[in-house]
Amino acid sequence: MHETQILSTLPGVPPPARAAPGRAPVLVFDACDLGVVLRAVLFVELVLAVGAMFGAPAPLEWLARVALLTGGALPATLAWLVAACSAKRLLARLPVRVQYTAGVLLGALAGLAACAMLTMVGAAAPAPWWASAASGALLAALLVAALALRARGRTPAATTARLTELQSRIRPHFLFNTLNSAIALVRADPSRAESLLEDLSDLFRHALVEQGETVTLAEELELAQRYLGIEQVRFGERLQVQWQIDPRAGSALLPPLLLQPLVENAVKHGVEPSSWGGRLRVCTELRGSRVIVRITNTLPAERARTGEAAPGHGIALANVRARLALLHDVQAEFSAGVRGPLYEVRLSLPAARAAASAGAPRATAGRAA
Repeated sequence: MHETQILSTLPGVPPPARAAPGRAPVLVFDACDLGVVLRAVLFVELVLAVGAMFGAPAPLEWLARVALLTGGALPATLAWLVAACSAKRLLARLPVRVQYTAGVLLGALAGLAACAMLTMVGAAAPAPWWASAASGALLAALLVAALALRARGRTPAATTARLTELQSRIRPHFLFNTLNSAIALVRADPSRAESLLEDLSDLFRHALVEQGETVTLAEELELAQRYLGIEQVRFGERLQVQWQIDPRAGSALLPPLLLQPLVENAVKHGVEPSSWGGRLRVCTELRGSRVIVRITNTLPAERARTGEAAPGHGIALANVRARLALLHDVQAEFSAGVRGPLYEVRLSLPAARAAASAGAPRATAGRAA
């Protein structure tokens, strides 16, 4: 009998594969990530801003000096990032020390390029070639060290452990709240409760098995539909659900059990406290290279008038935000708040490449549960 892991026991981490002799087991630094590009540019700009304070007697002169230095340093920094990203596969085949050395040498060349650009506009006379090369090498060494630490913290084993830790906080909550839906029907309608428990069994078999670091949006939507189907039995006509699903968005990747806490919050804070019930809407859409997911629910009459969100600790929202940041870094956006008479949760994710490049017209399916 296949035994699934239900609660918060961490799975065993498989032993890492042995690297080939003379080759680095992993890339020491990866400059291809959007978050890395933004952090590298901000880091260089911060260093330039502090350095420009020396010899700048007035704030306006300091701003002019920073703008001038940025004209040379920013293209050089982007050139370093492009070169390091383009040589990613080649660097991964080299020993660790050679990777570090290559990153520093590229930084020295970037420093010389920045000096050349500033010299052409007459901003550096005489041209400080040695100082520029040394500055570029030093900044590159710091960036490489920071990226190496980041890569070490984002290895598959570390990422899996962190995602599992965050996911384990959702599982008991998910289990107990779903069981409560069945318990509520045991005395009132035993046959219906039995049918509901069978659905719960299928739901847990699908939801609580270890699924790795990521699942597709389509899989998460299927789980959310099963969960809301169970809640529909509990609330009856008080719960009205509408789905507007873009099939092209279904291949986007996100952590397991991400949408279920969000729809559960919508039921708990939007439908359950209201005497007449409420409406819940789940919408997905592919926009260029982004996938937009929106979950909206009506608010109880009193909260709709005041515009106040439901009281709570925000654990589920914080968990979702942390897991999205861990998986997609700055490429994922998450927001939640009251929008008029509705409460809206909005996620923006990078689309899968195949879906983003597809030219088929958007297919939107809507149905009410």
